[in-house]
Amino acid sequence: MPNGPWIDAENDLIVADYFAMLAADVAGKPYNKAEHNRELQARIDRNRSSIEFKHQNISAALQGLGEAWIPGYKPAVNLQMTLVDAVARWLALNPAWLDRTPGARKATGMADMARLWIGQPPTLSNQPPPAELDQMLHIARKFDVAERDARNRALGRAGEERALAHENSGLADAGRSDLARKVRWVSEEDGDGAGYDIESFAPDGRPRLIEVKTTNGWERTPFHISRNELAVAEERRVDWCLMRLWNFSREPKAFELRPPLNAHVSLTATSFQASFN
Repeated sequence: MPNGPWIDAENDLIVADYFAMLAADVAGKPYNKAEHNRELQARIDRNRSSIEFKHQNISAALQGLGEAWIPGYKPAVNLQMTLVDAVARWLALNPAWLDRTPGARKATGMADMARLWIGQPPTLSNQPPPAELDQMLHIARKFDVAERDARNRALGRAGEERALAHENSGLADAGRSDLARKVRWVSEEDGDGAGYDIESFAPDGRPRLIEVKTTNGWERTPFHISRNELAVAEERRVDWCLMRLWNFSREPKAFELRPPLNAHVSLTATSFQASFN
């Protein structure tokens, strides 16, 4: 039985099998992990524990790539980049996975959408070990996960819709149905360019200008923010906030960031405007 490094053919087989289980898991359909493991043992001549650990490595690769993973396979870091490349190959060959309708278990309508779970934003005190975080961020940068999420219009729109429902529900629950009726989906009604997506209110009537950023990945998945959004955040510091939705394809959760954003995140320039001298 092989004991050396996994070759590309083995990685491709186990990644394809993992996604078969993940698709069932996301859809809420039953599947048998032990049976999948036994079938893989016969196909790639690796033992049960080796396959189990590689499944955990795939979960870590998906975490770095800002994607959902199988909860029963806790991400195990220190993975080889050849495995991340195998996951990227599978995603490239199966574009429907990234283009799937966000939130396979999503509610059937605005009235059915539960209030979002709003938690604390990531901080230095609750970050993973440095080596683990560095590896996850390295994967995210290499495959430009932030750009991928920013280009996923269906994901972004679904996130904004969910945030809009959350705002309406919160105001109604607070006895401010009058304000709930005034909440506006600015990016949908007026188009992008305002520097925020939703115009809402606090229960006391103060304005809330909400920029929504959505990912299917974990809470530390990098995201893009435009120069205009940053400018509006500075101009309207009291009113503006960024609502970050994560784990969206399973059980959407969120946290909010308030200006100045560089107190919470590292802002990295990813492009420059070039003009002639």
